[in-house]
Amino acid sequence: MALERVARDGLVLLGCGKMGTALLTGWLKAGVPAGSVWVIEPNPSDWLRASGVHLNDGVPAAPAVALLAVKPQMMGTALPVLQALGNGGTLFLSIAAGTTIAAFEAVLGDRTPIVRTMPNTPAMVNRGITALCRNAHVGDEAMALAVALMAAVGGTVILEGEHQIDAVTAVSGSGPAYVFHLIEALAAAGEAEGLSPAIALQLARATVTGAGELAYRSEDSAEQLRVNVTSPGGTTAAALAVLMPELTGLMTRAVKAAADRGRELGR
Repeated sequence: MALERVARDGLVLLGCGKMGTALLTGWLKAGVPAGSVWVIEPNPSDWLRASGVHLNDGVPAAPAVALLAVKPQMMGTALPVLQALGNGGTLFLSIAAGTTIAAFEAVLGDRTPIVRTMPNTPAMVNRGITALCRNAHVGDEAMALAVALMAAVGGTVILEGEHQIDAVTAVSGSGPAYVFHLIEALAAAGEAEGLSPAIALQLARATVTGAGELAYRSEDSAEQLRVNVTSPGGTTAAALAVLMPELTGLMTRAVKAAADRGRELGR
């Protein structure tokens, strides 16, 4: 229902790199007509050229949504293209890390409805998670539209406020890199125990992705899933005796470092 407004009034996508492409793909699959989407992208892919959207062809006068998907360092030069849509009925939705709602309001106008989001890269395979927060000019209907748009690439959570966005960035925004490094470390440990690099990597990748899928599908908590694998006095218990005293503290410090850096970038 929420996406019907997009089909009627249009959506502008500023930037269509990997994340923008993932979102656009999800919207088109969800039934948003290609003719209702205007994309501004200086280096369009062949897929984007053939998608049927309006490509680098101006923008409608009053679109339902303008989604900002350019890199934060490019925002200063790209955003003025949409400045005329500020302080009106167009909902602005940002996926740019480190750019605050106040920074957008300074360019677009302080009466502009703005939702700031933090998706993550598993959105590219429809398994992302996106956190959203809004300013005072975003009503419940507009927020529902923002949630529906981001739900096209995975799950969504609504934050209490923008003050939580740096924690989200540190946990789920940067989190895939932590998991990828876990695969690297687990494969290296397997090599150290005598496995070939190819087999060690295959085992590590399958174990991490399989465990993630089990955690996603199971109704059990992560703690219970861990207990289910751990026989008293067995091999898993021996490994966890080494890992558990270190990992929680290490992860807490790592997430804090990422969150602190996010706060620095937002100043």
